[in-house]
This record gives sequence, C-alpha cells and structure tokens, in this order.
Amino acid sequence: MGLSRETMLERMYASDKTYNGRFLTGVLSTGIYCLPSCNARKPKAENVRFFPSEAEAQTAGLRACRRCRPDAFYQNHDPDLERLLALVERIRREPNAFADVSDMARESEIGVTKLTALFRQHYHATPANFLNQARIAQACRLLADPQETAKSALDIAFEVGYESLSAFNENFRKQMSLCPSEYRKLGKSPAFSLALPPSYRAEYVLRNFWRDSKSAMESAEGSRITKVVRLQGGIALLHIEIEAERAVCSVEAATALGADALRAAHAVALRLLGLTSDPLAFERKLEAEPELSPLIGDRAGLRIPLTGDVFEALVWSIIGQQINLPFAFTLRRALAEKCGTRYSDRYIAHPTPEQVANLEPSDLTVHQFSQRKAEYLIDTARLIVSGELLNDFATAPATQVEKRLLSVRGLGPWSVNYILMRGYGYADCVPLGDSGLRTALHRFFALESSPDLAQTATLMEPFAPYRSLATYHLWMTLGDPA
Repeated sequence: MGLSRETMLERMYASDKTYNGRFLTGVLSTGIYCLPSCNARKPKAENVRFFPSEAEAQTAGLRACRRCRPDAFYQNHDPDLERLLALVERIRREPNAFADVSDMARESEIGVTKLTALFRQHYHATPANFLNQARIAQACRLLADPQETAKSALDIAFEVGYESLSAFNENFRKQMSLCPSEYRKLGKSPAFSLALPPSYRAEYVLRNFWRDSKSAMESAEGSRITKVVRLQGGIALLHIEIEAERAVCSVEAATALGADALRAAHAVALRLLGLTSDPLAFERKLEAEPELSPLIGDRAGLRIPLTGDVFEALVWSIIGQQINLPFAFTLRRALAEKCGTRYSDRYIAHPTPEQVANLEPSDLTVHQFSQRKAEYLIDTARLIVSGELLNDFATAPATQVEKRLLSVRGLGPWSVNYILMRGYGYADCVPLGDSGLRTALHRFFALESSPDLAQTATLMEPFAPYRSLATYHLWMTLGDPA
C-alpha cells in the first residue's frame, strides 16, 4: 500500500475519497471492510486493520460494507487513474504546490516514467505541460479577479508557482498570445491583438473558413475571419484580421460588452486560430524519423483550428457522417436557418443544444436530413440539456470523455475522435473510419490498397502521441481538411 498506518487512519477518519482504491479499511468488530470514504460511524483505531485488496480482506473473513459498496467500486476501478485524478484535482487547485514533475510523482506515489505514461494516456499531455497549463489557468483567474488588482504580475507569478517573472511572462504569452498586463486589460476596449508565433501558417487556418462561402455562421474574406459568437451579454461578431506577426481581433455587438465577454472572445479566437497547441514537438519527432518526415513537407507550422465550442464539433461529427463535404455544409446551413439565433441579415449564431433539443426529427427531414441523422442530433442535444452529457467534460480526462461519448447512440469511433480532436483539442486522436484519412495513408505509404480500420490504427501508431496533427497533415495532402 505504501502508506503508514497513521496516514491511513487519518484519511479514514476524514472520509477522504481521493484514497479510494489505495487501501481498504477492515473493521474487525463488525466483520466488514470499507472504502476510505465510507461515511458510516467510524470504528476505534484498535478495531481497524488495513488491506491492500478485496481478496485479502475477504480472506481475513470480512464482507463488503453495504453502505459504501467497495465491491461495486472495485468492479470498475482503476487505482492508477484514481491516483492520477486526485493529483490532477490538487494541481488545478494548488499549482504552486508542485515545483516540478518529481513533486507530482511524490504526491501521487507513482514513478515519473509511469506518471508520464498516464498523463499521455488520459490527458494527451506530459506532466510538465499539464502543470504549466494549470499555472497559467490560475494566473488568468487572478488577473481577471477585480479583487486582485493590487497584485502585480510578479506577485501572481510567485503565487501560481513560477520562480521568476521572466518565466511567467514567457509561458503566459506562449499559451495566451498576450502578455499578463494585456490580458488584465481585456474589456477596456472591444479590440485586442494576439501575437502569432514566427512559424504561424495563416493560409491553412484561413482555408478552413474559405471552404463554405454560403455559411451564415462564419465567413472569410482575404485574411479577415468573421465568426458569430455567443458571449456573456449576448451574440456578437468576432472579427479577426491576420497580419504578419499578429492577429487583430475586434468584437462587434449591439450593446457594450464587459470584461468577461471579451475574455470569452479571446478564448474563442485562440481556438479558431489553432493557438491552443504548439506543433513544434510533433515536427521535431518526425524530423528524427526519415520514413515519416516527408509528411510535413512544406507545411511546417501547421496547426489544427478548433471549432468555436465543443457542441459545434459534436454537431459537425453527426452531420458529416457518411456524406460528402458539400452536402454536409448544406445540412449545417439548414440547421442554422432552422433554429439558430439570427444576428443580422447576413449572420446567424450556431444553434445551442437547447435550440436543437426543441426540434423534432420531422423538422430536419424536410431539409434533407436522414431520419437517423436527425434523431442522433436531437437526442444528443437533449442529453446535453438534461445534464447527462458534456456538463463535467471540461475537466474530465480524455479517456473518460471518449468512453461516455461512445455510449451515445449515433456516436462511433470516427465521430468521437473528431470531437476530441476538433472540439477539445486533444493531441493524440485518430478518427478511425474516415475515408479521407484512409486515402491519404494509402498514398503516403504507397500501399497496394486502402487500409481497413485495423491497418489504419497500425499505420497511425508511429505518429503517437501526436496523431491528431498527423491526421490533419494527412487530410491536407488531399487538399482539404475535414
């Protein structure tokens, strides 16, 4: 178990659920064994014996507690994941408690190598990257808090765990494309500028918006993107003009918008421009592997632009199933016309889950939706509105999000991995079953025939842990991203 008796007693008396799976409490006076989180009346210390597993507790003649049900817990229990989740919860709450990955390993009692593998599997990130993201997220909360205005950037840097102001500024700017002082000023003006990295490839991001010239939800003209967005305070137009070293953003709304709305617009801009991730690690990996490096070609700096929000990706993943791209655009436009909120004669906001949930399949079948596609879309929206889907996905690990999405009628491996990649921005996804991906792999590896699902998975394995970006590069070899 790796824990002292004193620690286990302390955690048992605190009913600490984060220790579930790390040990079992055997109560000799009653003949039962419990999870550390059990809220039954606590036994005296002399009547307690601890066990590392159910088997050992049962061998000692104890039975499972009927209140905390450790037997049910262990049927679907992953001790490593439980430790990881407990660690992640504390990192998000107290990022300054960890100086580095070694501290994280000690806290979780998981070795550095295994901890790295677990973060890669469940969060598609290294422990160091995850810690850094948590620090910046905490810094953003402090910078946005009107009660924290007296704190300087240096104060905040130390408070979130950085040892110097320069390290804080560098990491903040890299993640947010703004310096801390600029982020703090969001809301004082309806405009802000994002710094673009030296290798930024604007043409590929713009291409994503040029594809559907008839869309009422977004548009692109030259180097200018316009997207209808929902912000606190209502619907607005987010304009993004991409220049050589920066993206100049402005928000157009019928009424004045506050700081929270501008921060939300900033977050959407980062997503649309693909600035939530960095392709450098992927490119370095492929540079070291001659058989894979040709995939990058002249596309160094390519990033994956995300959808405006997760629901947009989910809608597209259902609409785009088993149909060609032009027809998918037609259906998407029809959905927006049917239930989206109109901003002007030209623009309509992408429908919300609530708006889609209020439809009936017949409302969509008259617009060329198949009966099944209409049902899948509406039923999924209703799951979201009821709180059964997406409500806690912002903080859940990718593996849990994937498992829950796969249980939804109408969402298969292709749809789910597309949502994880374009909606959540996870780095290591493969939309198995995608015809474009199969065609691109066929050409790239000069195969005799198009690969099936199993072969696709095998061919994509060498690109791990960056298979999302590899997928996007492969799509681009065909001339158009999905």
